[in-house]
Order: sequence, then structure tokens, then C-alpha cells
Amino acid sequence: MTNAKNTSPSQSSRETRKTHDSEDSQESQDSQESPGDTERHATGGRRPNPMEVLRQARAQLAELTGLTPESVSSFEQTEDGWSLEVEVLELTRVPDTMSLMAGYQVELDPEGQLTGYRRVRRYERGRADPRSGR
Repeated sequence: MTNAKNTSPSQSSRETRKTHDSEDSQESQDSQESPGDTERHATGGRRPNPMEVLRQARAQLAELTGLTPESVSSFEQTEDGWSLEVEVLELTRVPDTMSLMAGYQVELDPEGQLTGYRRVRRYERGRADPRSGR
């Protein structure tokens, strides 16, 4: 048990000063945040970077479709979030060049959560896209 009455006035004023100094330091750090940090606090989370969006899109599409994403062939940020085209293996065949692939258009919100997807093309792995203009 400690005796609070034996605390000297100078010791308690030093402790009070330390508390105020740490509060001032925190205020200083808060005022030095970048504009993106303000958005982070306002929305309760931070906006994911493009690599995080790609990983989330692939994982969410795999979970919903049961198909394994192999690559992302297009990726862009839109007014509503993100838009990707993901190539997936739909049907394995032997030889591998005869396996069926599909391209899925995947839409995500600004936080990287999948809002919709649809298959836009289906092709054999060994086939090239036809040339336009011929």
C-alpha cells in the first residue's frame, strides 16, 4: 500500500506535465496526417491498394464459383469501384492445351468487395483470340 499524502507537490506537477506533453504529441501527430488518412478515419477503414483488390477479387470469385482463377487480364478503377477480367480454368482436359478456360468480368466496390460477376467468354486454352479486321 502506498501513501499518497507523502507525494511531493513537485512530483505530482511533473506527472501532470508528462500527461499534457503526451497529449500534445498525439495532437501533433494527428495534425500531420495526410488527406488520405482523413478519408480512412471517416469511412472506418482504409481504401485497399490495387494488389489487395486483385487478391480479394480472385479469392471472392473462387469462393463463389468454385473455379480457380489463373490470371487477371484487365484491371481498372472505375467511378463505382474496380472492374477486372479474370481468367479461370473451367474444365481440365488432356492434353492441357485442350482445357476450357473462361474470362469473367468482375465488379468490386471501392473497398474491394465483389458486387457482381459474369462470364464474358469461353475458349480452349490452346486457342488464340481471332484477329479483328480479317
